[in-house]
Amino acid sequence: MREKLTIVKVGGKIVEEDATLYKLLDDFAAIEGYKLLVHGGGRSATKLAEKLGIESKMVNGRRITDAETLKVVTMVYGGLVNKSIVAGLQARDVNALGLTGADMNAIRSNKRPVKDIDYGFVGDVEQVNASLLADLIQKDIIPVMAPLTHDGKGNILNTNADTIAGETAKALAGFFDVTLIYCFEKKGVLRDENDDDSVIPQITQEEFKVYVEEGVIGGGMIPKLENAFDALNAGVCEVVITLSSAINGKFGTLIRK
Repeated sequence: MREKLTIVKVGGKIVEEDATLYKLLDDFAAIEGYKLLVHGGGRSATKLAEKLGIESKMVNGRRITDAETLKVVTMVYGGLVNKSIVAGLQARDVNALGLTGADMNAIRSNKRPVKDIDYGFVGDVEQVNASLLADLIQKDIIPVMAPLTHDGKGNILNTNADTIAGETAKALAGFFDVTLIYCFEKKGVLRDENDDDSVIPQITQEEFKVYVEEGVIGGGMIPKLENAFDALNAGVCEVVITLSSAINGKFGTLIRK
């Protein structure tokens, strides 16, 4: 029987405010067994860019990353946010190691090709170095992954944190029984976006298609759920979407094959 690995992806809003960050770190530290954390940090990047006089451009929730914006997200994601989380975990006796995809060649990406939109220095994940991450994890070193990858040619690439979590979960499913937890500000996938208690307890792929057609699920939840089903189809045991204060995986929406 293989050992369990819990991968938690947490949005930037949660790690950027002290109260929610401290609660998250306490809860993450309490997870038993092997674990890995993936984080965002978009609001902090936007605030710093504004102070530096750099305009933040978003298309469908995705950041257009020109050369100057890339400097900002590298500083914020790989530096300020990542190291604040690592330091907080060390204070809770969790031996964490902060990583971008460039560190130890952990995640390599291709620069997104220009189609209708030029996203700039944005990466689409090509390969996750699963054996390296598994080796760290089995040595009780907890990877804390920033949403940055590299192309192997010296370029850092801004990369969606949900995608990094999903691709990392799929790659590590060859070594562990992986549970992937996406946590954010809501209790789960909601039947009514105006009712925080209207959580859908579980969703299959067929139900997902129906919910999208009916307009029950829309916006940024669609790619999040698509990532979830991709992960399940690639060998991840289960995916949970839940509140950031409920990362024990016992609450929220269970995504099922």
